[in-house]
Amino acid sequence: MSRVANKTARLQEIEALLFAHPEGMTQTEIARRLGVNRSTISRNLPDLQAPVYEENGRLHLDRKGYLLSLRLSLHEALSLHLAARLLATNLDRQNAHASTALRKISQALQPIAPQLGRHILGSADEIDELARYDNPTYMRVLEALTEGWATGRKVQVWHRKNLAEPLAAYQFAPYYIEPGSAGRSTYAIGLREPPGLVRTLKIERIEQAELTADPYSIPPNFDPFELLADAWGIWYTEEEPVDVVLKFSPRVAGRVQETHWHRSQQVELLADGSLLWRGRVAAVQEMIPWIRGWGADVEALEPEELRQALIEEVKKLAGIYQRNEE
Repeated sequence: MSRVANKTARLQEIEALLFAHPEGMTQTEIARRLGVNRSTISRNLPDLQAPVYEENGRLHLDRKGYLLSLRLSLHEALSLHLAARLLATNLDRQNAHASTALRKISQALQPIAPQLGRHILGSADEIDELARYDNPTYMRVLEALTEGWATGRKVQVWHRKNLAEPLAAYQFAPYYIEPGSAGRSTYAIGLREPPGLVRTLKIERIEQAELTADPYSIPPNFDPFELLADAWGIWYTEEEPVDVVLKFSPRVAGRVQETHWHRSQQVELLADGSLLWRGRVAAVQEMIPWIRGWGADVEALEPEELRQALIEEVKKLAGIYQRNEE
């Protein structure tokens, strides 16, 4: 292998090492890993294309400015377009980084699928237009949480549980970030200190976030997919999931049947054309807005507490409309 090829390979290895070590590495550590002299690393660093900075004698990859090399097929690019469309139409806050990513995909598609590229570019413009009306605090908070999650550093957050609660400040170690279409919001799951317990924070309720230098590690037994497996959306519980049985009228049975609403669902079409929907859900109250949306075309059969909660809502609604008619 020629010296140029050796140098090219070495630059790629340096970049890969720094990417794998968010805590940073010294030039001596990199040289030892690659089996070369430290002076060789010093000579190669100016030719590194990746954004690198030095802090306290350690080299770090600037992850905010780092560009990933990614090759996508036509169908993979379309999948990302659909994901971004869901983001734009299902979340209350827009992500300006999504529009940037879509523009890059659009540019890459121009030679092979110009029509698809134009539509993806239109989606990017739409996200940017919607983002104009967002509070810029949301993006700053999301970026701080993302960088903390990527580099394993805790984030100091100022969070309000609800509008009636005072602002609380504490450290938060992000374990996972999850969108929730039901509430049109984005959530961060992680360790809150105090009280030193895993909590879920609605990102829209974080008013400020600052990245700290304090490191953390995600526990090896933390599995967000297992944690949220029984959730209807984002709510989970340590208790056993609850059996839910709903009966949908013949008028909407087909619409209900054509969508897979929950991983545990089972459907049964009855002789009269109505449909029984069964599932095991972690927090039944999270289903109520969805059930309410079907109006009189659905009846909650189980559990009893869900049935009673909906009966009380129906009584309150009837009272409101009766007063309005008087």
